[in-house]
Amino acid sequence: MESKAQATWTGGLKDGKGSITTGSGVLNNIPFTFATRFEGAKGTNPEELIGAAHSGCFSMALSAELGKASITPNSIETAAVIVLAQQGGGFAVTESRLTTVVTAKGADRAKIEAAAASAKENCPISKLLNAKVSLALTVNT
Repeated sequence: MESKAQATWTGGLKDGKGSITTGSGVLNNIPFTFATRFEGAKGTNPEELIGAAHSGCFSMALSAELGKASITPNSIETAAVIVLAQQGGGFAVTESRLTTVVTAKGADRAKIEAAAASAKENCPISKLLNAKVSLALTVNT
């Protein structure tokens, strides 16, 4: 399976602008700038998109792991905070902080925690990121 995306950047770093398009067309020429990435201006940036990918990937991986434990969750809600920090003369993604709430009525908490630990290590986006991946888990049973 292959997924495609494309980004275009024109101009200098601080005065330029870019756009992101995905092969599916869900994102089509979505703009981003230096200000949206580094100065908190309204709009998207690559790190936000990584967070969306990581939270979605983790939620699906956790659902799969729970299925192996014969648990069908009512819901899995995951948020991701991607940390972009200065390192040396540049920047690096240094951490992905996942926060997940699992609602699985009557399920065994220990099995959910084990499934979450496995999903954190094994979801494809976790494997892709060369960053610390932390997880704060809330289980509602």
